Parts: sequence; C-alpha cells; structure tokens
Amino acid sequence: MALIDVSTLARRLAEADPPTVIDMRWRLGGPPGQEDYVGGHIPGAAFLDLDTELCGVPGERGRHPLPDVEDLEAVLRRAGVRRDRQVVAYDAGEGHAAARLWWTLRWAGHTDVSVLDGGFAAWTAAGRPVEPGTAEPPPGDFVVRPGQMPVVDADRAAVLARDAVLLDARVVPRYLGDTEPVDPVAGHIPGAVNLPAADVTGADGRMRPPAELRDRFERAGVRVGEPVGAYCGSGVTAAHTVLALHLAGFPDAALYVGSWSNWVADPARPVATGEQR
Repeated sequence: MALIDVSTLARRLAEADPPTVIDMRWRLGGPPGQEDYVGGHIPGAAFLDLDTELCGVPGERGRHPLPDVEDLEAVLRRAGVRRDRQVVAYDAGEGHAAARLWWTLRWAGHTDVSVLDGGFAAWTAAGRPVEPGTAEPPPGDFVVRPGQMPVVDADRAAVLARDAVLLDARVVPRYLGDTEPVDPVAGHIPGAVNLPAADVTGADGRMRPPAELRDRFERAGVRVGEPVGAYCGSGVTAAHTVLALHLAGFPDAALYVGSWSNWVADPARPVATGEQR
C-alpha cells in the first residue's frame, strides 16, 4: 500500500517484524530537518536529508537530481532499508519530501514502500509517542536496481506537454509566471496543465480519497491508458503528484525529475506564461 495511516503504522511497529521508518522532514531553503528530528521523532526512525543524501549535486540537471546509484544504495543501507521489509516514509505533514523518498525507492526497485498520511503532525496529534536523539537502525541490505519507475527528461517532457498531459504541480502564480522565488526564469513548459499540489490534499494535509483524486486528474485531462507526467520546481512536489496519480489508478505516471530547474538551465527551451492551454 502506498499510503499508511497512523493507527496502522503504530500497530505494525509493535509487531515482531516492524517496518523501517524514515524521517524526511525538510524545508525548501532550509534549515535542514535534522534538528527537528533530533528534537523528537517516531521511535526507531532514521533520518535522511533530502538535499544531501537522497538527491545528487545541484546543477544543470536540476536542484534535486537523482543521485549516483552507489551513493544512493549506501545511504539507504545506512538508514536500515532492507529488500524484504516495508519502508514507511514521513515528513512534517505535507507529504512532499516523504513522497520523493517513496518515488526514489520505487524507482530503485523496492516494492513495499508507504507514505504516512499526514506525517509527523498526524502522529503527534493522535498522541503517539516520540523519542529524541538519533536512532541507529541495523544496516540494511537493499540493492538498488534503477529505472523501475517512469522518468522523463526535458525533451520527453516537452512531448508529453504537446501530445498528452504534463501536470505542473507548482502554485498558480509560479505557473503563470507572475512570480518565481527560486529559479531564474518565471513561467511554465508550453502546453503543461497546472494542478497545484494542494489540490490533491485536504485542509489537514492528508491525501484526498482515491475517487476525489481521480476526479481532479480527469478534469485536468488525465485518462487511463494515456501518457501522463508531472513536474514542479525541482522534482519533489511532483513526486507527491505522482503518488496521488498512483492512488487514483494511474500507476504509470512519469516524473520529470529535473523539473523547472532543469528546463530553464537551457535558455533555448521555450517558456510560456499566462493561462494554460
């Protein structure tokens, strides 16, 4: 199951073979989430830093490119990831960073990965225990087998936007080109359809039910059996959109990992502003 609730996770943690839990709390622009983790985390959870451990070095490939396979495998093993054990990812509650770990593990070949719906906020709101400090899980044995989830580069993203559906998960002003607080160029990929990440969650940050997700995606033009992809600023928020697509019954959605930060690295690529097609 791609999504797990607090009560189910609490029950699983009390079993003889509990899942590996990973804290992915993260903020765009910092500070790193490790300080929050040390202050209190789900008992037994390891911490991974999205910027420095789960992603590669920022550059022309984008702000959060895929890491080298060897580096990723070492990081996941240090976090206790095993090939035969469920992994549960959580963040502060919005789900974006946790979804990027979900997507990365699925891309790497792990078949049993879940995101905690509502994240750490839901865990603490339910009165569940937390522990301070740093957990040291037993080393994992996971072997990365890259390429197990669909990925598109800039050229293929352009084709999706032109001939199928490419979802832009950023907030409306960034899509329109009215503002761009992070990247050097404002606007969107020509032909892309704006569906902000907030549209797939409720007011509490939890994922909407599958039927509601499906309705929102279908209104954006997504159809079963037809190509669909997602991008955002750097491939983090869009991973959450891919998770939502998966829950809605569109399991083959592609992630443009480099996203807008990669698209605008080449000044020859076209940029659209204003309303969507």
